[in-house]
Amino acid sequence: MPNYTLNINGKDRAVSVDEDTPLLWVLRDELDLVGTKFGCGIAQCGACTVHIDGVATRSCQMQVSILNDVKITTIEGLSKDGKHPVQEAWKELDVPQCGYCQAGQIMTASAFLAENKSPSDEEIREAMHGNICRCASYNRIEKAVKLASKNL
Repeated sequence: MPNYTLNINGKDRAVSVDEDTPLLWVLRDELDLVGTKFGCGIAQCGACTVHIDGVATRSCQMQVSILNDVKITTIEGLSKDGKHPVQEAWKELDVPQCGYCQAGQIMTASAFLAENKSPSDEEIREAMHGNICRCASYNRIEKAVKLASKNL
């Protein structure tokens, strides 16, 4: 199997996997970074969202062989102590119900807010539109993104 060195959460990590292995499975199975979740496997639900060079990206369809010279950030690396403004807003507004989609929601929101620090309600809805929440916590998610934007 080929060897790859990936920069994940600021550290170089070596893995030996098939070239077509999705990043999601490298994170979960090879590196024990299990905060990134499997949802649908076809990049439609958002549960597997990570940042690649700061851009929210679905990791279930991202082959490890194309990830040379990029910086990958998972939910574990978003902040050292869980105090990122998006994480704080999620806690303050008690957003999660089952919690399964929340890492992907938080990663999408944090990448969006890095680009748009003062979004309108419509911009928040549009940015978060592709992330599915099985519990339908969409109103709380939108409120948390708005709150986080004020605390950046």
